[in-house]
Amino acid sequence: MIIAGVSDLMLASKIRSAAAAVGAEVRFAKGTAALLEAARASTPNLVLLDLDDRLVDPLEVIAAVRSDAALASLRVLGFVSHVRADRIAAARQAGIDEVLARSAFVERLGELLAGSEG
Repeated sequence: MIIAGVSDLMLASKIRSAAAAVGAEVRFAKGTAALLEAARASTPNLVLLDLDDRLVDPLEVIAAVRSDAALASLRVLGFVSHVRADRIAAARQAGIDEVLARSAFVERLGELLAGSEG
């Protein structure tokens, strides 16, 4: 299972389509608290974060995941516009596992989701 903190409708649609194509289950969280609650309830294989999201505070999510013993081993992958070097650095400092440029994330979406199921 994958939990996504992604409120952009076009990206969410692409994620849903890619997940269906590889047989992955994705749940979208509406807000930081909802994402963390879903992660605690289901122990996902992957947490996807849009580092520019306005409904989910990705840096707060990363910090909460890394400081919670039950969640600390979760793989957290974020994506952001390649020009947001400040956001990329902040996510890395918070403990994100991987950050991709938005274009690379979309290009590799099927591969990323397929690799998270198992």
